[in-house]
Amino acid sequence: MFTSFGIKDAIDIILVAFFMYQTYKLMKSSGTLTIFSGVISIIAVWVLVSQVLEMRLIGAILDKVISVGFIVLVIIFQDEIRRFLMALGSNRGWRFLYNIFRKKDDASGNQKFVAPVVLACLNLARKKTGALIVIQHEMDLSTYIQTGEMFTADVNARLIENIFFKNSPLHDGAMIIVDSEIKAAGCILPVAHNVAMPKDMGLRHRSGLGMSIETDALVIIVSEERGAITVAHNGKLSKAISAEDLQQILTGEKEV
Repeated sequence: MFTSFGIKDAIDIILVAFFMYQTYKLMKSSGTLTIFSGVISIIAVWVLVSQVLEMRLIGAILDKVISVGFIVLVIIFQDEIRRFLMALGSNRGWRFLYNIFRKKDDASGNQKFVAPVVLACLNLARKKTGALIVIQHEMDLSTYIQTGEMFTADVNARLIENIFFKNSPLHDGAMIIVDSEIKAAGCILPVAHNVAMPKDMGLRHRSGLGMSIETDALVIIVSEERGAITVAHNGKLSKAISAEDLQQILTGEKEV
């Protein structure tokens, strides 16, 4: 049985195990791990019944279930699939597979924007001035950048505070930072619908969460009512974080 087992077969097994592990991590981070476990259980039962025990009646029923299962999975995991396809379709998309292998510490190249962003968020929170700051990771955000006022400027704490000043024409939209540079302000972000959120979180938080669901960007939200700092990433919210926590999240030392 194993006489023809070679290096190519070993690589095949390793790749399948690797992608299964990455799928597991994706499902766990998106909160759909229970559904994923159920799908794996159905596949295991189908293989046991149809291939091993060769039970024709139950096997035929499960064959029909499996045949339409792909469509069901697309419906259930549409957000995760959309995020993956957007990563591949962006101009940085072909670096996606490389970034999976890359360590998180190596993924944060130029981080000179961290200190100004942290300082600006602290000042905005102290003054209870609302803000929405998006930091691009690997997925291209050109579509969202084009919805606002486009310009290029170095990340500066005073500039960020001036943009989100209440009388500023750009304070209602989002600022987008790409490669340690501000690329646009006053941008429109996708709003998260059908998501249970605390009543003290408004449209700004829903927009930040929606952006983190649609893309891999990290979004910082400063509450205008409470003066609290919230971070959204991969569809998850981290509320009322401190300056130290924000710095660790931006540098990749801590996850949301």
